[in-house]
Amino acid sequence: MSALLICVVAAAALFTGALLGALLTQLRAARRIEALRVALAGAQARLEAGALQDADRLSLLEQSETRLRAAFDSLAGETLRTNSELFLRLAREALGRDQAVAAGALKEREIAIAALVDPLRSALERTEAQVQTLERERREAFTALRTQIETLAGSQAQLQRETRNLVTALRRPEVRGRWGELTLRRLVELAGLSEHCDFTEQLQLVGGEGALRPDLVVHLPDARDLVIDAKTPLEAFLAALDAATDEERAQALRRHAQQVETRVRELASKNYWAQFERSPEFAVLFLPGDQFLSAALAERPELLETALGQRVIIATPSTLVALLKAVAYGWRQSAVAHNAAQIRDLGQELYRRLSTFNGHLGRMGQRLSTAVEAYNAAVGSLERQVLPQARRFADLGVTADAPLGQLARNPAAAGAAQAPATAPAGAGPGESEPGGTAGAGNARQA
Repeated sequence: MSALLICVVAAAALFTGALLGALLTQLRAARRIEALRVALAGAQARLEAGALQDADRLSLLEQSETRLRAAFDSLAGETLRTNSELFLRLAREALGRDQAVAAGALKEREIAIAALVDPLRSALERTEAQVQTLERERREAFTALRTQIETLAGSQAQLQRETRNLVTALRRPEVRGRWGELTLRRLVELAGLSEHCDFTEQLQLVGGEGALRPDLVVHLPDARDLVIDAKTPLEAFLAALDAATDEERAQALRRHAQQVETRVRELASKNYWAQFERSPEFAVLFLPGDQFLSAALAERPELLETALGQRVIIATPSTLVALLKAVAYGWRQSAVAHNAAQIRDLGQELYRRLSTFNGHLGRMGQRLSTAVEAYNAAVGSLERQVLPQARRFADLGVTADAPLGQLARNPAAAGAAQAPATAPAGAGPGESEPGGTAGAGNARQA
């Protein structure tokens, strides 16, 4: 009980202390607020007084500023006028000097620039002339090129028309046959063979199976003959070129190979090698284009072996030219051998004639030696018997325009008589008869 009372008393004391503290704090705040209100009123009064003083100062400042602005404007205007006149005068003097210097410098620069620009102007003029020339040439070349292109286009169109006409013509059997014959003849002529001498066209034969007419018979050396027959199985080949699909093209090429094989069998059945006595044991089937044979071989690679088994050789322009070149070379070698035989015969005949001439020349030398001996004897008789008696007329006073001379005798008459017998068979007259020539000269002098 006493504890509770003590607690109550303590609590009441605490509450009373807190209340007193709060009252004391409020009292102090009231005094502080009042002090602050008094200070605020004083500050407001001072502020109002300062504002009045600031207004007065501002008014005075504005008046001073107005007066200063007016004075500064007057002074600045006068100073500006003075400085402007001085500046203008100095500027005119400096500008005059600068203009003179600038005019001189400008003149020098104009001269220097002109010196630099003149070569450029000349180069530009030349360049412009060259450009104009190039442009003119370009136009001319373009015109010529356009003309050539138009001509080429026309030629191409004409070539296409001619090609179509050629293809149309080659579809006819008689035209194909004639084309093959002309191609064969042209190749033979290019190989260097001559008609009617080295080959014969369309030779008529009568065999056991009736009349035969090979397209070409090439005459080989040693009287041998090679039979060449031109075939042009182009119907299927042209169809292959015009085929729209691969299947149609393959069928046409197979038909073309079959047609070539058929031509081989037809040529083999004619037995041309049996119609000519000295012909090789084969005949040549000529196709006027390498592409025709290659197309057939692509379908039937054994075609060449099949043809050889039937004694037929398939030839194209490239292989036939080589064969004909070999024939032409054989003819040239045969001509060389024939000429060599003729040269041998001519040499033998010339040797025989030289031997006969040598005999005649020897007999002529012997007779000249006999004539020289008779001449020497006549000269001796003249000197011994006639001249001494004739000289006596001079002692008796008989004169003549020319005195009697003495004839020369040939001292080599004896050796000359034996010269023809010992001379070589091919020696000439001067080598075998030196004495005879001199004797002939002495005879002419007598």
